[in-house]
Amino acid sequence: MFDVTELFCSIDDFWKDLKNKWEKSLIYSKSSRGPTCSLSMSEIITIMILFHQSNFRCFKYFYLYIKVVLKQEFPKMPSYSRFVSMQKSAFIPMFAYLTFKRGPVTGLSFIDSTTLKVCHIARCSNNKVFKGIAKKGKSSMGWFFGFKLHLIVNEKGEILSFLLTQGNVSDITPVATLSKGIWGKLFGDRGYISLRLFEELLQNNLQLITRIKSNMKNKLMNLADKILLRKRLIIETINDQLKNISQIEHSRHRSPANFLVNLLSGLIAYCHQKKKPSLKLCRTLLV
Repeated sequence: MFDVTELFCSIDDFWKDLKNKWEKSLIYSKSSRGPTCSLSMSEIITIMILFHQSNFRCFKYFYLYIKVVLKQEFPKMPSYSRFVSMQKSAFIPMFAYLTFKRGPVTGLSFIDSTTLKVCHIARCSNNKVFKGIAKKGKSSMGWFFGFKLHLIVNEKGEILSFLLTQGNVSDITPVATLSKGIWGKLFGDRGYISLRLFEELLQNNLQLITRIKSNMKNKLMNLADKILLRKRLIIETINDQLKNISQIEHSRHRSPANFLVNLLSGLIAYCHQKKKPSLKLCRTLLV
């Protein structure tokens, strides 16, 4: 059911190298007070990613399941409540690992944002977990309460950059930060139409290409760009898989820290997905 060995080896090799560099940069040694963790950091991250690769919808049931099925692989698994408290410590290693797993810049990129609802909009005033953190926002599907995940991917479906903002942040605002180090052509929807943003990105060798609104004057566009603009659905497919397969969106979070860890593990699970949404482009479109 699970390819545990390959996943664990990939994470463990990365963590050993990161841990040595991390400990050298600390200005103080970590206190040894409190009970020691029975699982290694690599094991914690592996379990979190395995959940998003499984068909389980509830992490508690998944944890109790692998505690029996994968007893030989994880012989020192603590109680469920203990693991939930430990998984917060995996945030920085998981963030670094996700950055390491990003795809290469190929010159063709697609940008989009998706909503991450933390509760129903009618109950937002009663939400205590994300009080003062999550915000109301409006998307093409209506009002929501939560956050926005901004993604840039290449034509192979690999994540190049990601950013999490509050729900009331405009899609245009984080693009300059999100697109650092990315060059070539960037395809987006009409929500990214901005002359100021276009000129700013063009100075960094990145051309923003979007469809025009109905009240705008028509502009000439070469055939290759028109075809690639229609292929922008690839990133919408990725967002759909992140929500419905990797489960980065649900309303059962009990702390903001666990929400972030769940998001990172879902993105990493997608990066390890063997078959990603991709475009089979001929060479003439890549010129």
